[in-house]
Amino acid sequence: MKKKKSLGVNAFLNGLRSVLNLFFPLITFPYVSRVLSVSGIGIYNFSNTYISYFILIAGLGVATYAVREGAKYRDNKDKINEFASQIFSLNMIATVIAYLLLFASLIIFKNLYNYVSCILVFSLQILFTTLGTEWIYTIYEDYTYITIRSIIFKIISIALLFLLVRKPEDYLIYAAITVFSAVGSNLLNFIHARNFIHIKLTIKTNWKYHLKPILVIFASAIAITIYVSSDTTILGLLKNDYAVGIYSTSVKIYQMVEGLLSAMLTVTIPRLAFLWGKKHIDEYNQVLAKVFNLLGILGMPVAIGLMMLSQEVILIIASKKYLPSVNSLRIISWAMIFSLFAWIFSYCVLIPAKRESLVLRNTVITAIENIILNFILIPYMSYDGTSLSTVIAEFTVMIMNGYSCWDIIKPVIFKKDTLKNLLDSIIGCVGIVVVCLLCDYGFNSLILKTIFSVVLSVIMYGAILILLKNKNAYSMLDKAKMILKSKL
Repeated sequence: MKKKKSLGVNAFLNGLRSVLNLFFPLITFPYVSRVLSVSGIGIYNFSNTYISYFILIAGLGVATYAVREGAKYRDNKDKINEFASQIFSLNMIATVIAYLLLFASLIIFKNLYNYVSCILVFSLQILFTTLGTEWIYTIYEDYTYITIRSIIFKIISIALLFLLVRKPEDYLIYAAITVFSAVGSNLLNFIHARNFIHIKLTIKTNWKYHLKPILVIFASAIAITIYVSSDTTILGLLKNDYAVGIYSTSVKIYQMVEGLLSAMLTVTIPRLAFLWGKKHIDEYNQVLAKVFNLLGILGMPVAIGLMMLSQEVILIIASKKYLPSVNSLRIISWAMIFSLFAWIFSYCVLIPAKRESLVLRNTVITAIENIILNFILIPYMSYDGTSLSTVIAEFTVMIMNGYSCWDIIKPVIFKKDTLKNLLDSIIGCVGIVVVCLLCDYGFNSLILKTIFSVVLSVIMYGAILILLKNKNAYSMLDKAKMILKSKL
C-alpha cells in the first residue's frame, strides 16, 4: 500500500486549489466586464450555464460513487484496474448521450442559434471533464499533482486573458480561455493517472451492480441542482433583475467561503470510504470525529465572522451599489453551519454506508420545501426572503441527514471531546462578536476596520480556545511550532 497521506496536508492542498478556483473569477471578471460588451457577457454566461446541465448528465454521479467504491479496492491492483475501467466506460457512454442531447437541442430550439458558437466552445468541458478522471486522484488521496497543475494553468489562463481579450466582441476567446483554465489539463490528468491505474474501455461491465447506486446519486445531484437554482429563478419570476442581482452578490460571497471550507473537508471522503469499506469502524469513528471537530473549530467562527463583517465584505468585493445585499448576506451566513454539517452527514457518512437513497429522499423533500418557502417569503421579503428560505432548508436537510445516520454518528457526537470542542467554539465565537463590534465603533476606515476585525478576531478566538484547553487548538499550535522550528 502507498504511504498514507496526511489529512492535514491534503486539506491544505485541496483548500489551496479551491482558493485558486475562487480567485480566478475575482481577478478576471472586473477586467472582462469592462472590456466585453454587456451582450457578450450575457452570451458567455448563458452558454456556460446551459452547458453545465449537460456536464451534469455526462457526470452521471460517477465521481461520488467511484470514490466510495474505489477506495475499497485501491490496495488491489487487478480489482482497481477492472473497477476503474468499468466506471470510465460508463462515464464515456453518459458523455456520448450528453453530446447527442446537446446537439439535438441546438437543432430543435431556434432561440439557441445566437449562442451556438459559444455553446460549442464550452461543450469541450463535457469531454475533458470525463477524461480528467479526478476521482482516481481522490481515491489515492493525491492532491499534490492536481494542485500544482491547477496553479500552472490558472496563471497561464490569466496571462492569455490579458493578452487576447481586448475588444468587446472577444467573448468567444474569453470562453475558450475559461475552458482552458477549467479542464485544459485534464488530458494530462488522464495520462498521469496511469501511475495509479491502467484504464481501458470495456463492455464487460456489471451494469446491475453499478447503475442503481449511480442513478440514485445522479438523481440526488439533479435534485440539488434544482434546489440551488430555484432560488434565483423564483426571485426573478416574482421580483425583477435588480433583486436577482442583489441576491446573487450575497450568494456568490457565501458560496466562495463555503466552497473553501468544504474543500478542506472533501479530502476525508476517500479515507472514510476506505475505512468503512474495510469495516475498520474504530478508525472510521476517529477520522469522523476529527472532521466534526475541524468543522466546529473552523466553520462556526468563519460563519459568524462573515455575518459580522457582511457590510465590509460587500463594499470591498462588490461596491456601494450592492449595499442592499448586506442583510441578505447576514441571513444566509447562518446557512453555512447547517450546510456543512448536512454535507458531512451526506458525503462522509450516508454515501460511504451505501445509504444514498436516503440522501436522495432528504434532498427532494428539502428542494420542495425550499421552493414553497420561496413562493411564500419572496413577495414579503424579496431577496432577504430567499436567503431566509435557504437557511431554513439547510437546517432541515441537516436534521434529516443527521437522523438518517444517527446510529453511526451517535457515538461520535456524544464523545466528551466532540461536545467540549463545540462548546469551546461557541464561546470563542462570542469573542469574535465582541471584537467586531468594538472595531466597528473604533475605526472609520473601511480597510483598517476590516483588517483589525479579522486579525483581532483570530487572536481572540485562538486565545479563548487555548484558555479553555481545547485539544484541537493545542494540536494546531504544536504543528505551527514544529513548522517554525524546521524553518529556523
